[in-house]
Amino acid sequence: MAIKITPLSDRVIIEAAPAEEKTAGGIIIPDTAKEKPQRGKVVAVGKGKVDEPMTVKVGDMVLYGKYAGTEVAVEGKDYLIMREADIFAIV
Repeated sequence: MAIKITPLSDRVIIEAAPAEEKTAGGIIIPDTAKEKPQRGKVVAVGKGKVDEPMTVKVGDMVLYGKYAGTEVAVEGKDYLIMREADIFAIV
């Protein structure tokens, strides 16, 4: 999938995973109690800094902080733009 936005420097664009609909026990979670997802798929990567090449690539599933990034809407879809340093791990 091609996204019509290119992140600069050490920034990445992430498509957040959908919020959990049910608990492990099968209880349905209402919209007001759903937690913000902390996992997502990288859809675009910047070129990195001169001395620091990017370690994540398009298609990686990553974990990030609960309040990391800035939410943006592109062509009707919601994405997060954040620095690579805000990513905790590649899953």
